[in-house]
Amino acid sequence: MQGTIKVHTLLTARLYEPKDKSLGADFLREHPVTSHPELYREIKKGKRIVRDKVVTTAYCTFLALMHQTETSVIGDFKYHDSGIGTGDEAIGDIGLGNPWGGARDIGTQIASGVTYTSVATTTYNATKAITEHGLFSASSGATLMDRSKFAAINVVDTNQIQWTYVITFTAGG
Repeated sequence: MQGTIKVHTLLTARLYEPKDKSLGADFLREHPVTSHPELYREIKKGKRIVRDKVVTTAYCTFLALMHQTETSVIGDFKYHDSGIGTGDEAIGDIGLGNPWGGARDIGTQIASGVTYTSVATTTYNATKAITEHGLFSASSGATLMDRSKFAAINVVDTNQIQWTYVITFTAGG
């Protein structure tokens, strides 16, 4: 089962005209309807509502790149954790079902076109049946971007798992 991000866009356009037709264009630019509605009248028949239009590839590429390069929160989704939880993943998850107990690992971030990848390696210090993985925005607490549940990967002391998380932002409508 693949994860999906659904985007709903809404563009509303309202047409206004100045109440006083003698006002010049320069004056009106300096006094837009957003800050001086008293100067304008909405033309009701000119109202347009456009729904679910196209999100561009350029934006999807930008979004993928921001996960790698941005220094604010969106660029922080590089902390990998794993666990032994048994519950299914759900859109309401805010953490792993049962983290394995070690520190989160910082992934190497790569952006290529509309795809963002984070790669990290976890070294285990005990015998565990690893059944879940999560990508977070910080080394503790923080926002969970994605939680994946899978059949157990059995590890013992000093075993490592290399995690490669890939998300592709698809352009379109």
